[in-house]
Amino acid sequence: MTLYANRERLVIFDADGTIIDAFNAIEQTFLTHGMAIGDLERFQKRRKLLKYLGGLREFPTNLRRQFGKQSRKRLLATLTEIYRNEASLYPGIVSLLRVLLAAPDIRVGLVTRNVTVEPEVTLTCLFQRHGIDLGDFDYFACIPLREEKTGQLKQARERLAINPARAYACGDEYSDYIAALGAGMYPFVVAYGFEDCERLINDFGVPREVISTSPAEFSERLLHALDLKAEG
Repeated sequence: MTLYANRERLVIFDADGTIIDAFNAIEQTFLTHGMAIGDLERFQKRRKLLKYLGGLREFPTNLRRQFGKQSRKRLLATLTEIYRNEASLYPGIVSLLRVLLAAPDIRVGLVTRNVTVEPEVTLTCLFQRHGIDLGDFDYFACIPLREEKTGQLKQARERLAINPARAYACGDEYSDYIAALGAGMYPFVVAYGFEDCERLINDFGVPREVISTSPAEFSERLLHALDLKAEG
C-alpha cells in the first residue's frame, strides 16, 4: 500500500518578515504617529513583548502614544493602509514565487499572523500590487496571535496529501523553526526579518545550516533544494 498518492512537494511561507518586509511597514506606521521603533538591528534583538515599544530611547514616547484603545485603533488603521498601498515583498521574492507557483509538482502555501484589519484582504492587495494572485496559492491561513503554527502546517500537509519528507516550511522566527519540526517538515529560517542570525543561533540553538541571511541566499537555497532554476 502506498502512503502517498502523489510525488508533489510542498512549500509553506510565513508571510511577515519572511517574504514581506514587515519592519519597513511598521517603521512607517510609527513615524506617521510621531513614534520611532529604532533600527532593524536593535528591533531584531528585542524580546517579543518589547519589540513594538522600542528600545530605551524610544520606550517613553511610544508607551505614552500607544496607551489607550483609540490610539491602538489608529495605529492599526495606519498599518493596514500602509500594507495595502505601500508595503513590499523583499527583493527577489516575486521571482521566487512565480517560479514556485508555475511548477506543476509543487504546492505553495502561506500562513500569517498579520495583525492588520481583515488580513486576507490586506495581503490580497499587497500581492496584487506585485502581480501575484493570492488565489493561486494552494493553501492560505490567518492564524490568531496566540495559536501555534504547527497545527496549520500539519493541516496543509495532510489536506494536500504531501509526504512530510517532501515538505518545507519557511519562517523568520524561532517559533517558525519549532513549528516546522513539529509538523515533520524541513525548516528554512531567514535572519533578515524579526530575528537576527546571532540571536537564532546563540539564544535558540537554530543550526546555522538552515539559516539564510538575505532574501537572495534564501531564494537560492530553496530553489536548489527543489531542483528549480531562478526566473530568467
